[in-house]
Amino acid sequence: MTEPRPIAEPPRPTLERRPLREQIRQYVTEAVVAGRWAPGERIVERRVAVELGVSQAPVREALRELEQLGLVESEPNKGVRVRSFSEADLREIYPVRAGLEETAARLALPRIDDARLAALDRHVAALHAASTAGDAAAQVRHGVAFHREIVAASGNALLGSVWEALGIEVWTTLSIRVYRMDLHENAADHEPIVAAFRRRDPATGELLREHVLGYGGCALLP
Repeated sequence: MTEPRPIAEPPRPTLERRPLREQIRQYVTEAVVAGRWAPGERIVERRVAVELGVSQAPVREALRELEQLGLVESEPNKGVRVRSFSEADLREIYPVRAGLEETAARLALPRIDDARLAALDRHVAALHAASTAGDAAAQVRHGVAFHREIVAASGNALLGSVWEALGIEVWTTLSIRVYRMDLHENAADHEPIVAAFRRRDPATGELLREHVLGYGGCALLP
């Protein structure tokens, strides 16, 4: 009698050299958006830790951050569950982000130098490469890095702190998946912003604001 073949275990995700909680946060976000955990379903901290080969402490930290961002919710004696979210949630976060980045662009306009512009160019090139490869995760990573360069160029640490607290990576991931953004269009949409900075266009802030509102499907909002 032939012995049954052992069931192969799925490959364990490879974690990068970034803070564990950031990688775990991204992992959980991707899983929620992909439908692995449905709204209302419990996320078992211990299982996530085993899957990723880490201790439960960074998983707990990541879930706590995701709760602050509104992606999950916790109840005493019931653990952490996926929160139901809708387009309305995205329409709340993006006007706030758009206002911050419009201010950042106006502050950055007289300060931005060739090194910053070169960094923006590199991220745009990476966005195009990601779109060609169909790599939505890389699009999110380089898209967020592009906008982070502009926020940093503003020279306003308080603005940067508030912007980071919005959980940009999480909501950008959700936006791309919810609105099924075309990756090629998303990459190309960043080019006019770099061009506006390069020519020191006074309307750069407004251009960036409209660009960000487009992420949340709320470009028609006042």
